[in-house]
Amino acid sequence: MRKFFIVTVALILGLCMVSHLFAVSQAAVLFLMISPGARAAGMGEAFVAVADDATAAYWNPAGLAFQNGREITLMHANWLPQLVSDMYYDFLAYRQHFESLGGTLGGNVTYLSMGEQVHMDEHGTELGTFNSWDLAVTLSYATKLSEKVGFGLSARYIHSHLAPIGAGTEKGKGIADGFALDIGILYRDLLIRGLSFGANLSNMGPKITYIDAAQADPLPTNLKVGLAYKLIDMEYNRLMLAVDTNKLLVVRRGEKAEEFYQALFSAWTDDKADKLISSIGLEYVYNNMIFLRCGYYYDEDGKVKYPAFGAGLQYAQFRFDFAYVAAEQGHPLSDTMRFSLTIGI
Repeated sequence: MRKFFIVTVALILGLCMVSHLFAVSQAAVLFLMISPGARAAGMGEAFVAVADDATAAYWNPAGLAFQNGREITLMHANWLPQLVSDMYYDFLAYRQHFESLGGTLGGNVTYLSMGEQVHMDEHGTELGTFNSWDLAVTLSYATKLSEKVGFGLSARYIHSHLAPIGAGTEKGKGIADGFALDIGILYRDLLIRGLSFGANLSNMGPKITYIDAAQADPLPTNLKVGLAYKLIDMEYNRLMLAVDTNKLLVVRRGEKAEEFYQALFSAWTDDKADKLISSIGLEYVYNNMIFLRCGYYYDEDGKVKYPAFGAGLQYAQFRFDFAYVAAEQGHPLSDTMRFSLTIGI
């Protein structure tokens, strides 16, 4: 009898990531909640009402509606270095405006490597090794509904490769496929000049199944809303304040999880209806060349509270961004650094 490899890998992913993402999340493929882009990370992940670069497909696809030209963003991060040495996260995004389509197309690829796992029998004898990883490919489209309002949609294919074998006596594999949809809106200059409102409902889709339908788990459907305000908006100096709030829309009744379209409503009335996660961030820009950022991530339910810091440097069409999470010593996210490169084409 084999050991429970899928459970082991799932626990690794869950314990490593849920502590950061959502306190007691009961969803699958939580890698979808890892935020891309060192710029947003340096602002404490408050970005839904900003969403003004190629990473907008993740934060708020409606942000693509206000972007012209072409841009590409690449990011790499050694994930949770305090716990493991071979887990890493990669992200690649591209967006381009098309006059003929009346809007902007965007796409991105997300990859999380969970490293090498050891396959052992019930006696503890090593039978070999395998790699665990997750992948998502997203395509987005956004258009302006008016000069101030943008609307965006994303479609996402998900592949999760936890283990090539079943757990225990199960005949299946720890491999699953799924798909999801996002919908977003961005309202700029709301009520006053410089104030933006953004909302993104992400990862709406059917449950993901590894072994059989009875064991299917929901996707991490999430509602993110936020505001951004340009405190200073001058030629050489800009200062922006952003605030986000997240609500995970996943509900379980006993061992069974509700479908996403049911949880969209019932998540507001269950015993965790008041569990929200908030972020606040600042970005200062000098001469569109030097960027300084700071933020704070606050999850009371999950006891995850940490400041974040970031910086960026723009030269011609290249922007290099760096972010550092200053979690307390011993926290899985302690010393997590993110690097990203954005190129205007």
